[in-house]
Parts: sequence; C-alpha cells; structure tokens
Amino acid sequence: MSYKVLAMNFGSTSTKVAIYEDDKEVMIQTFRHTNEEMANIHNMEENAAFRKGVIMSYLNEQDVDLQQLDAIVGRGGLMRPIQGGTYIVNEEMLKDLHSCQYGYHVCNLGGILADEIGGELGKPAYVVDPPVVYEVADVAKLSGHPDFPRRPLFHALNQKAIAKRFAEETGRPYESLNLIVAHMGGGTSVGAHRQGLVVDVNNGLEGEGAFTGERCGGLTALDVVKATLSGQWGKTYPEIRQELCMRSGLVGHTGTNDGREISRRIAEGDTKAELAYRTMAYQVSKEICALAAPLKGKVDAILLTGGFAYDKVLMGWIEEYVGYLAPVHIYPGEDEMLALAQGAMRVLSGKETAKVY
Repeated sequence: MSYKVLAMNFGSTSTKVAIYEDDKEVMIQTFRHTNEEMANIHNMEENAAFRKGVIMSYLNEQDVDLQQLDAIVGRGGLMRPIQGGTYIVNEEMLKDLHSCQYGYHVCNLGGILADEIGGELGKPAYVVDPPVVYEVADVAKLSGHPDFPRRPLFHALNQKAIAKRFAEETGRPYESLNLIVAHMGGGTSVGAHRQGLVVDVNNGLEGEGAFTGERCGGLTALDVVKATLSGQWGKTYPEIRQELCMRSGLVGHTGTNDGREISRRIAEGDTKAELAYRTMAYQVSKEICALAAPLKGKVDAILLTGGFAYDKVLMGWIEEYVGYLAPVHIYPGEDEMLALAQGAMRVLSGKETAKVY
C-alpha cells in the first residue's frame, strides 16, 4: 500500500515543507523569512500562526488535495528526554511544546502545527526523533557538578537518518553497528551510536563540545563566570546566550559562519581565517576520537554530515585526524525531510508502533 505524508521542518528564519509518496519526493519547498517578517513575532502562538499561513498558502497554490494525505509529521521540539522513534502528538506533548518549559526553540512548531493541520484534516500527527532523544548510558549523564546534569540536545533526526542510511547501504541492521556520527552546522553534535542507541552525545544546541560556526564550545568555567559577572556580554540571560551560542565559534573569530566565505578568504591568504577553520576541524576531531571510548574502540564507521560536510577541504582535515579509528564516510547536508516522512510511514505501514509521550 502506498502512503502520502506532509513533512514540515522549521528553522529560526526558514520553513521547509514537503510531500512524500512512499520514498518518492512529490514536492518540496523552502521559504526564507526576512528579519522584517519575523520582527512582529513574539511568542510560539504568533510564530505558529505565521508559519501555518505560509504552508497552507503554498499548498493551496499548488492545488494539493489535502484529503489524499495519510499523515502530517513535523520535526519534534524541546520536550522532556525520550527514547528515539516516531511519536504520536498528544495533549501532554502539546502542553510542553506550547509552554516551552523545556526550552524555547522554533522546532517546537513541528508538533504544534502537525497537530493543528492534522486535526483539521482528520489525519494523524507525528514527530520523529526530536533533539531531546535521550538514550545515553548512566555514566554519561553526570557532569562534574551535581547541580548540572548533562542534558544532551542534538541533531537526533539527521544523525539517526544518516546512521540508518549507512546501515542500509552496507546491508547491515543499524542495531548491529557501532558508529560515530558528527553533524556539523551552526551547531555541531557528535554521537556514539552503539547498536541502535545513541549512548553518548554532546549538547550541540547550547554549545557543549567543539566550537562551531556560531557556538563557543568548551570554555574554562571560571573565565565564563568572570565575564558574566563583569557584564562583558550583557546583564541578562538572553544577551549572554546570544554571545555564547550565536556570536562565538567561527563568527567570533572571523565574523562569518559561512564556510564558503572562509574558504575564499583562505585562498586569498587570510591566515587568521585558516587557523580558525583548522581549529574547528581539530576540535571536532577530538570529539570524534573521544567517543571511541564509549564504543570501547570497536568503531565500524565514522559518518560526517551537515552543512559543513560539503567542504571537501574541511572534511579532509578531519579525516586526517580520525581516519585511523575507522573508515570515514561523508554525507553532505541532511536527510531530515525524508527522515520525517519515513518515520511516519513506518508507523502507517505497521513496521513500527507509534510511541506515546
């Protein structure tokens, strides 16, 4: 039996919408939103109304028969920690997504709008592998201070999708493999996948791990305390978060998070830009190598993905550092839209049972 699914994925200034029939992409569109468009949006409800209008207008313009859809699926949001999988959107989930008690992030719109659109059409609504997937081993849950347990937030959807894609390509079950997957974009997350579970991974949303295109990565704790108390980065939490998670990393060192721009500068002899770029590669490589420990050195493959994976020079630097551990495979970009649709279809076809939040 064939299934048709509407998939949605939201970024801070982008809306992606696609329709898949089985694994075939029927249509896909990415909308970029200007600062002016976003200026009047102050909360999750206003954001949801704006994005829904964009999506429904587009579908109407394309003469899509919405009743032919079998399900609506969105990228999951910030909720309490859960196991990986496909979840049916329920009232408990919506309460947490609307209240933002686990964090305010645009990905909360995935469940909210899947439910709204699905409810109007009488179709089921799902989220798949949200960033709060929490499968880590007990020894990976503590930090060095009891007040701050580790809280992995990572690119679970794309990491799981790429790992399963590699497994399919090599003819082995995902649940039989030990993989290290590094997703490199505005944030970077590096996960140890042990036989189908992500047993250790950094908090890529809030800057833990390597420095990235925008995030600070690991800093000396007391230096951060001194800078915060001095007001160096502002007086409020949003101001400090902006400095550490949006104006650090490559942006802090070079003024841009665009790998293409940095590569151009390097070609023109900009040694400062080259050092920053090489340092990012070095720090990501250290994260990858560290995750050989949770896998006890038994690593079947290292998978590099995300926007920065398009840069062959950067990937080459990383492979030089980590290639001794295991074969390196590169998957530029992300498979998130197809991964969302496939997650819903596995439930529709009976291959998996939808999990309940």
